[in-house]
Amino acid sequence: MIYKVNRLPGSISNGILTIGQNRMKCALGRAGLTINKREGDGATPVGDWIMRKVYYRADRVFRPSTSLPISTLKPCFGWCDAPQDNNYNRLVHYPYRSSAEALWRHDLLYDIVVVLSHNECPRIKYRGSAIFLHIAHQNYAPTAGCIAVSKSDLLKIISTAQKNQLICINA
Repeated sequence: MIYKVNRLPGSISNGILTIGQNRMKCALGRAGLTINKREGDGATPVGDWIMRKVYYRADRVFRPSTSLPISTLKPCFGWCDAPQDNNYNRLVHYPYRSSAEALWRHDLLYDIVVVLSHNECPRIKYRGSAIFLHIAHQNYAPTAGCIAVSKSDLLKIISTAQKNQLICINA
């Protein structure tokens, strides 16, 4: 099954994620979509990305049902967003010597988070890091470059995803 993301006409940061006949509202990056992703630009990268792994907060949610690789989040987990670091765009553990986005958050956005394969192999400095599929704010506020859906939609998405599932983000 094809998982597709398209921007809503007339909107920069709102989109629709489609799986077969199912359509789900989603939030996109505050700068919209881009084919030339740069670190910190606030845009969601256009392309076909593999859903690599699911992380979840076991203290807040039950283990989701999925065929994707899955692990519990730990308070020490971060995602390196420092382009000059050897671990750029990879999972790291706090305390960490370089800049890294905390995956253990006070809000609910990363209670379930899916790592996408953007800028994975090869990793190119400044081409973007921490591109995830995660839970949206209640008002679907723009993301920093990720795709965000409701918690219930995210659970549906990962429950139907197969290993190496593609999500196609269209310009």
